[in-house]
Amino acid sequence: MNYSFDFQSIAYAPLMKGLLVTLELTIAANAIGLTFGFLLALLIMSRIAIIRLPAMLFVEFFRCTPAIVQIVWFFYCVPMLFNVFLGSLTMGILALGLNLMAFNAEAYRASIQAVPREQIDAGIALGLNPFQRVLYIVLPSAFRASIPVLLTNGIVIFQQSALVAIVAVQDLMYQGKTLATETYRPIETFTIVALIYFAVSFPVTQIVGYLERRRQLLVS
Repeated sequence: MNYSFDFQSIAYAPLMKGLLVTLELTIAANAIGLTFGFLLALLIMSRIAIIRLPAMLFVEFFRCTPAIVQIVWFFYCVPMLFNVFLGSLTMGILALGLNLMAFNAEAYRASIQAVPREQIDAGIALGLNPFQRVLYIVLPSAFRASIPVLLTNGIVIFQQSALVAIVAVQDLMYQGKTLATETYRPIETFTIVALIYFAVSFPVTQIVGYLERRRQLLVS
């Protein structure tokens, strides 16, 4: 291969600007997923079919369709169907947030089902109403048990945020594509982009592994 690598010709400022957009997408999507994912899990576990079934359909739709299709649908179909025109960054946050919300709901649901019945009975004995039992007993226990999965889902969304580049959101991937086109250095550019994604993702995966090992020790 007669190719001369030149990493010095790559401008890092646009990539850092794109990384900030990617982190903004990730943080906002996680805020949506962490908050509303728990509420969605409660709806899924409802005994009322008219509440439970739409919630289950929502989760299955986002779990069973590609994230790239969801992003494109939001960007092109929502404005046409509902006459709602939002900024590209906002649409990206909504698409990624709803996707994460569905996956987090399943993580929360499993953790809610694992909450010991004795804790619920203790709440009833203390005179807590259903809302207070959920807020003070179920939510803390379910959240702690779900942390490894929630962190994993969060880093997956960080990686999947690269898909918004196809709809011109100027994230890290978009800036990388633009830079590769301008400099004719795709190998160097996308190598750096991959290393940036790795540098952010790897520490989080190590934290998840540590929490999993700690949890197994506590259980055993």
